[in-house]
Amino acid sequence: MDVVVGCRVSPKQKGDIVALMRMRYPLKCMLAIGDGANDCNMISKAHVGVGIAGREGMQAARTADFAIGKFHFLKDILFLHGREAYRRNGDTILFMFYKNVLYVMVQFIFGYFSVFSGQTMYEKWIYQIYNVTFTGLHNIWYALFDFEFERHDFMTNPHYYSIGMSNVTFNL
Repeated sequence: MDVVVGCRVSPKQKGDIVALMRMRYPLKCMLAIGDGANDCNMISKAHVGVGIAGREGMQAARTADFAIGKFHFLKDILFLHGREAYRRNGDTILFMFYKNVLYVMVQFIFGYFSVFSGQTMYEKWIYQIYNVTFTGLHNIWYALFDFEFERHDFMTNPHYYSIGMSNVTFNL
């Protein structure tokens, strides 16, 4: 099952449907989208909740993980930012893993050649500059300026979304 649409059901039933789907398909990620106070239960029980602020009030937007102003913005969140955030998170985790392995291996090899005397290889201020430049600035730059394809390409070619469905980025 890929999509469940609930129409003319009570708020409790909406939440129960999401809870049932989470229990029945534990490996699937549940997304709930709502625009009013009657959707808060459903939004809070899903893995990812999107609340739309509008005529019915702000309750759904306050409850949700992501809040948008109009239904029009939903397409960009799902098809552009969702796919790119998935890819960037996977790449950043791999980068941090390999960065730390290389950083520790150099110190381990230095310790071997210094007969594990406790001599430090780097000064204390170098550790802090390293953390700021390779941990902080890299992530900010990557999040702001890295797009694999143009916006128009994402909206017209559904083949690009297969990386999330086949776990290309988050795997062993």
